[in-house]
Amino acid sequence: MLAQAQLEIFKNLFRSVAEEMGVVAQRSAYSPNIKERLDFSCALFNPRGELVAQAAHIPVHLGSMPMAVQAATGAFDLEDGDVVLLNDPYRGGTHLPDITVITPAFHQGKLVGYLANRAHHADVGGAFPGSMGLATEVFQEGIRIPPVRLYRRGELQHDVMELLLANVRVPEERRGDLQAQVAANRRGKIRLGELVEKYGAETVLLWMDRLLDYAQRMTEEVIRQIPDGTYTFEDVIEDDGLGNGPLPIRLRLEIKGERAILDFTGTAPQTQGPLNCPLAVTLSAVAYVFRCLTGPETPANAGVFRAFEVIAPPGTLVNARPPAAVAGGNVETSQRIVDVVLGALAQAIPDRIPAASSGTMNNVVIGGVDPRTGSAFTYYETLAGGLGGHPKGPGLSAVQAHMTNTKNTPVEALEHAYPLRVRRYAIRTGTGGAGASPGGDGLIRAIEALAPCRAALLTERRASRPYGARGGAPGTPGYNRLRRAANDEVVDLPAKVEVELEPGDIIEIGTPGGGGYGAPEVSP
Repeated sequence: MLAQAQLEIFKNLFRSVAEEMGVVAQRSAYSPNIKERLDFSCALFNPRGELVAQAAHIPVHLGSMPMAVQAATGAFDLEDGDVVLLNDPYRGGTHLPDITVITPAFHQGKLVGYLANRAHHADVGGAFPGSMGLATEVFQEGIRIPPVRLYRRGELQHDVMELLLANVRVPEERRGDLQAQVAANRRGKIRLGELVEKYGAETVLLWMDRLLDYAQRMTEEVIRQIPDGTYTFEDVIEDDGLGNGPLPIRLRLEIKGERAILDFTGTAPQTQGPLNCPLAVTLSAVAYVFRCLTGPETPANAGVFRAFEVIAPPGTLVNARPPAAVAGGNVETSQRIVDVVLGALAQAIPDRIPAASSGTMNNVVIGGVDPRTGSAFTYYETLAGGLGGHPKGPGLSAVQAHMTNTKNTPVEALEHAYPLRVRRYAIRTGTGGAGASPGGDGLIRAIEALAPCRAALLTERRASRPYGARGGAPGTPGYNRLRRAANDEVVDLPAKVEVELEPGDIIEIGTPGGGGYGAPEVSP
């Protein structure tokens, strides 16, 4: 009993380090994307670079971050005061706007862990404002950063900082957000140091390892409760924005006792457009699903990854190779991977698996020059949709689903920061699938341009529908529209598109509803 109590105490102590890092990041950041939407994640790692604890931030960030930490530690013999940053999708990153900052923590000369956080920067250069356009290779998506030391022994490397800022559209905002990330790690380093001072390095490292073992045992126990067998499922990415699609994601899930093997052989080859997933993102999506099965008492750490094996053939949509474009893989393909894994599990444990949620992050990017200041601006947002109905009740409406966990940008903050006006923001009623537990509804967001600018949309579930479960109906697909101010013409837009906006033009996004669970009740 004492050991179990200590396990719970250290689980919460370690998690509190990551949570406090998040508070510092939010309060120190410059961009609305970080300080309002909270599009960042913080975590604590052990000296081997294994995830020990995370804050309740963004699943796609947190599950992929361990590969970034390992890339950083493999590149340098880090010293006290060093800070490494990177965003390379092929070295543990997700897509280029997500920049990871990693700081080692030492106690009396001994390495006791790493603090890391990842934040989505509203622009990191490239061919399109916001770095989220219809690129055909990663070089078009922005500046690609391998592991580099931003600080050495506590000293800012001004040349590295200036090199980065020279390649982005809003340099002062990027500088502020990077420094907020550094500050968050610094706070985490202080808090970890206090734990080591209080309990001793050996005790802290011991409980880090025990928490990993505990998470592994809990995940293995959940897998053991799934009937042994082989389960298959397939779903599609509708298109890559450049005329290629639908692109199937195929899974063969094998359950053997306490082990799960997920084989994505047969998935579409990596594609021309930016819907390709680095391996780190695929692993993150799989880990997310198993973490959901274990329940809230199980720590979210590297132990979860030990309980499953992923086979993702290189050169496919779920394990892309350079120089494939990846901006949408992180935000869209990751969602479909979750849908596919849940779809396979639903065949084995249908009473535990919900219907499909909206299945897209509904990415909106708008950039240009703000006439109020004469400076460049970039607005980025992911829009919520409907959750799938589930065995215990209906899906929620207008919330972020699965691999994302951000808030929205409040209308007041958006209109203050950018030359944009929100003309409509509402629940898209009736879009959830019918069922004994209906799916949640999507939303509608209409944004008016107040200055000439460029917009890009990366969205999914505009042709396919979020599937229902156990007789429930699928959710309603989403839509994208543009109303031209010049002639009041309304144009239907593709799921992935780049478009020029003039003052008065309104871009409207309707997001999908979730699928229903269980056959709808029929009135007598």
